[in-house]
Amino acid sequence: MHNTLVATVAIVGASGYTGQETLDRVLAHPALELYALGSDSLAGRPADALDPRLGRNGFRRIPRFITNDAALSSGADVIFLCLSHEEAAALEPPPRGVVVDLSGGHRFAEPAIYESWYGFRHPFPERLGEWSYGLPEVSPPSGRLIANPGCYATAALLALAPVADAIEPSGVVVDAKSGVSGAGRTLSERSHAGSVLENTAPYKVGAHQHAPEIAQALGFPVTFVPHLLPVRRGLIATCYVRSTGPDLRELLEERYADSHIVSVLPEGAVPELARVQATDGAEIGVFEDRLTGDSVLICAIDNLGKGAAGQAVQNVNLLYGYEETAGLRLSGVLV
Repeated sequence: MHNTLVATVAIVGASGYTGQETLDRVLAHPALELYALGSDSLAGRPADALDPRLGRNGFRRIPRFITNDAALSSGADVIFLCLSHEEAAALEPPPRGVVVDLSGGHRFAEPAIYESWYGFRHPFPERLGEWSYGLPEVSPPSGRLIANPGCYATAALLALAPVADAIEPSGVVVDAKSGVSGAGRTLSERSHAGSVLENTAPYKVGAHQHAPEIAQALGFPVTFVPHLLPVRRGLIATCYVRSTGPDLRELLEERYADSHIVSVLPEGAVPELARVQATDGAEIGVFEDRLTGDSVLICAIDNLGKGAAGQAVQNVNLLYGYEETAGLRLSGVLV
């Protein structure tokens, strides 16, 4: 670990999926100390009200829940915002400390995108330029206000960003599929078990908010279609591109040669959800369509790990000079 100084942490919205996953990584981190646990629905209750396992011996001391406003103003060195897009956008960041927003509330500098793609008017449009887009392998975090990327965008960009200059920008297609936890903990008709089990369906076709996020990072638009899988967690994005000459595998292998988080699989090996579920790693497979000559780039991540909480902690590690993988889950289980 490069930096041995301990940073205190507040989690705002700790009772949701991303909040719980962030809490898990903070508790496993050698240099992050949990200072405040925010949840309006659980305020005043002990940590084991969220999960009985949090009351067992072996965990570092876990404070009782307080309100989200109290957690935001607690004075912690690091604040993770694990709220809905609109709720996170409405919060005014404290004057000091690092803030990592796991929602989509600060991913764009252009205010109009929030109205057209997220369905709300951003309350602080003049401050959007203060937030940096923190995808470590593509656009490392800078400053103290970090917008954590979306899960679909993360998978697509890990595969596409390193080869963006070596493919034809027109006609790129991203076909992605995610587990039901990507829809959040709040129940909806689409995420109800009766709609999900024994079913796979596309949603927000041509209208998903991660499409402009992918385009913003690449510099050109892509056709993006998400699907919901009948699994709890995991995400896989299949990207169809046409190379303009350079070998895409070589470009990807060069970019991730020193990464402990992103793996480019050997030729012929395919990424699988089972190997990345409940981890913060990513797998990328590179293939060529023998009939068309087009390239197929496939990236698998865990939507709650590398697609959310793991990436948020990875961003903090980079900002504080900790080991990049500190607190992260990087090992799956052979079955």
